[in-house]
Amino acid sequence: MSDTQRQAIQNCDLYDAKTLGQKLSLSKRQIFRLNSCGKIPAPIRIGGAVRWSAQEISAWLAASAPDRRTWEAMKNAG
Repeated sequence: MSDTQRQAIQNCDLYDAKTLGQKLSLSKRQIFRLNSCGKIPAPIRIGGAVRWSAQEISAWLAASAPDRRTWEAMKNAG
């Protein structure tokens, strides 16, 4: 688990699929499809729950919403 993920869990700044869908004007089902295709940042799994860091989603959107592989490379580059 990354530091961003730990911080999001501690601050409770997490989106479920429904909330993320509302933020992106997509359905819950579309969020899960995008996740399966690697088009959105990787979620955080807490038990059986799937959540996305609000901070990471905001940064991802600010970076023009690249696919997951590109996003991970951008995060690792600094």
